[in-house]
Amino acid sequence: MTTETKKPYFLDTPKDELQAFFQTHQIPSYRMKQIDEWIFKKFTYDPNLMSNLPQKFRDALLENFDWELPSIVSRLDAKDGATKLLLKSRTGHNIEAVILRYDGRTSLCISSQVGCKLACAFCQTGKLGFVRHLSAAELVAQFLSAYAITSTEDRRLSHIVFMGMGEPFDNYNATVMAARYFTAPEYYGLSKRHVTISTSGLVPQIKMLADDPVGSLAVSLHACRDELRTELMPINRKYNLTQLKEALLYYQKKTGAMITLEYILIKDKNCGQREARELIRFIHGLRAKVNLIPFNSHPGLPFEHPTEHEIKSFQSYLSQRSVPAPVRYSKGLEVSAACGQLAAKHLDDLNNAPKRQAVLP
Repeated sequence: MTTETKKPYFLDTPKDELQAFFQTHQIPSYRMKQIDEWIFKKFTYDPNLMSNLPQKFRDALLENFDWELPSIVSRLDAKDGATKLLLKSRTGHNIEAVILRYDGRTSLCISSQVGCKLACAFCQTGKLGFVRHLSAAELVAQFLSAYAITSTEDRRLSHIVFMGMGEPFDNYNATVMAARYFTAPEYYGLSKRHVTISTSGLVPQIKMLADDPVGSLAVSLHACRDELRTELMPINRKYNLTQLKEALLYYQKKTGAMITLEYILIKDKNCGQREARELIRFIHGLRAKVNLIPFNSHPGLPFEHPTEHEIKSFQSYLSQRSVPAPVRYSKGLEVSAACGQLAAKHLDDLNNAPKRQAVLP
């Protein structure tokens, strides 16, 4: 018994393979630019609608490549301007992308994996377990699904953040490939400063990004004492704070770019004066800002939202030492779309603990 091989997504196919496909079908190379313009300038991913392509070529594209975008299972709109999209992939797995509307900009939070391997203690996604990586085309597809919504509102997607489900650097090649699609002038053309890739601290990939920067770097830090960080983020066992700091210094030396440190404040856990002093010591020598994110409560986790006193005291300690430390209150809390809450849930499951997704063939 044989298993049917799925056709590759067009956007996942390496350029040399596409060139060979063009040559086999006697298609002029300039047609590639026309396809790129349809996808990234006219936001059309269906060859049937690419009207300046010959019908014979369109038929060949449909026959040899998969052009099916993930379907939107549900759309949940929060009163604060966040929209959570639950998308179903062609393998039947659910992923989430979040549109975040602000005055003057519109961001899209993209998922890079179904589930996550890293099992951070404060994050619902890790409770799903790891199912599979998403391909570059599946990352771009989240963008195209969001664009179909924001374009009707006369809003342009101005910022992309790889901060959804999964660890982007654990899926490095697809993440970088998608980031290139978002930033290259011949594609969507965003500034690299407006495309942010977040990592929990995968040291080799931080250095790889330093050597080939395709976006800005954000690091989920959350503690600056190895014992505490390992408790919150098991990845710290493999890449401890000393190794992480060395990688960040390398990144900054190579790129000269500001680094964003994400720091979730958890009541009675990591936001006391001791932890603030440890954070200041860790930052020394880095040009960085710290986004302080009060923990967003969700089912199945033992942590609590910090008190206002804890938030203000921690922020004040950093500010008095000239460390930029804005407090970022997450959008989308009412629809479980805030930081740490993405778990591919249907509407009826928002108040339940995360459920593992099946690993499908």
